[in-house]
Amino acid sequence: MNQYATFRLGDRLFGLDLMMIREINRILDITPVPHAKPFIRGLINLRGQIVTILDLGVRLGLARQELAETSHNIILKTNAELAGARAADASQPSTATDLVGFLVDAIGDVVEADAGTIEPPSANVSETEGGFLSGVIKTDVGLLVLLDIHEVLHGG
Repeated sequence: MNQYATFRLGDRLFGLDLMMIREINRILDITPVPHAKPFIRGLINLRGQIVTILDLGVRLGLARQELAETSHNIILKTNAELAGARAADASQPSTATDLVGFLVDAIGDVVEADAGTIEPPSANVSETEGGFLSGVIKTDVGLLVLLDIHEVLHGG
């Protein structure tokens, strides 16, 4: 049984494998980076470590949102932190060498799902967004769209 942390971007529900997440926080004092790609929101100082924050909505092709009371950062584990899990399971995706986080509109619950319940993304998903999705799970609260972290971080 896999566990997924859920979050919202606009009115859509997304999920990330809980094993990929280092922490979730509300540090919204984000320093912009001049001349960075539009989806790079900026940098935060996380207990003395610099973390690059990606605006996940912008990365997926959505409009840039203003920060709100419900906004959070999802900080991913680094490749080094995931090395042990990947040694045990070669299907574990990679993240990044340095600390990276995703800015999201709101945090939801943790959902458990069997790997057999994951379906491929539907054909009507836009080409831009579709490249960043790994699957969909039907839940009691609607469709949970799973992200392909490797594509979000390294894809076109």
